[in-house]
Amino acid sequence: MNRRQHLLALGAGLSGLAAAPGAIARSPSLRVEPGLEWVTAAAEGPGVSFHTMGSEARGGPVSFHIYVPPDYAADPDRRFPVVYWLHGSGGGVSGIPQLGAEFDQAIRDRKAPPFLVVFVNGLSMGMYVDWSNGKAPMETIIVHELRPYIDANWRTLATPEGRLLDGFSMGGYGAARFGFRYPELFRTVSMMGAGPMQEFLTTAPRASKAQAEELLREVYGGSQAGFQAVSPRRYARENAARLAGRSRLRLVIGDRDETFGNNQDFHTYLEGLGIPHDWIVLPGVGHDPLQVLTALGDRHWAFYRAAFATLGG
Repeated sequence: MNRRQHLLALGAGLSGLAAAPGAIARSPSLRVEPGLEWVTAAAEGPGVSFHTMGSEARGGPVSFHIYVPPDYAADPDRRFPVVYWLHGSGGGVSGIPQLGAEFDQAIRDRKAPPFLVVFVNGLSMGMYVDWSNGKAPMETIIVHELRPYIDANWRTLATPEGRLLDGFSMGGYGAARFGFRYPELFRTVSMMGAGPMQEFLTTAPRASKAQAEELLREVYGGSQAGFQAVSPRRYARENAARLAGRSRLRLVIGDRDETFGNNQDFHTYLEGLGIPHDWIVLPGVGHDPLQVLTALGDRHWAFYRAAFATLGG
């Protein structure tokens, strides 16, 4: 597999089929509920392993994958920072082998310090929120069950400085939600091609009004108030002082991405709240993770280096 094929395969897992704001795929029917695949197939990759944990919130097992760098076995007394990777809509399993290889190569090449990567199971359309109908308590599972499970079973640096949230599309939205709501747990937040970052979920650039309405009904209780109650905008406003004083944040978006306007508005919103963040616009790039990663180049790993620069092993 050449480099371009490698990144194309990676992109499929990153974007969750390149979903748009609200992570709504272009399809005849959104079909949110049939995507509740709590235990996925196992993916393979360098340093990557498949696991399940018992979830009280879900009432059964939930799967995840974890990447462990070569340094982990070489130094049994060392603790490591953790990257929580939040995939886009459609599920992220297909992209894990390639994405794991990207992380592994960057660490081996010393482009980034060694870290663990937790590939969460965000379901096909989980949206990284606790659904109003109770069917998919995604936030509770990931933040309040999976995070402490990882800290209890792997040698992590279990501090906010030792945790980085990253994701594309639906995953960028999830990273914003978790990072802005829980700055005491996650110090560094990367939001790439994120959606839905708008104030109201009425339409989306890549979906019909009917699809947006279905997502609003299934996940947010059918009301704009329900959507706004769990919005990154709300948590940014409520935690502005804490975010401004301590968090490391970046928004990455291509200027040809259909979600550009919504991300630019969110950037302006953060500026109005006095929350410092990197605002990275990539010329000629659309809602395409391959293009985003290629355009970022070493800036991607420089962000990771800066996030973990002061940590001791």
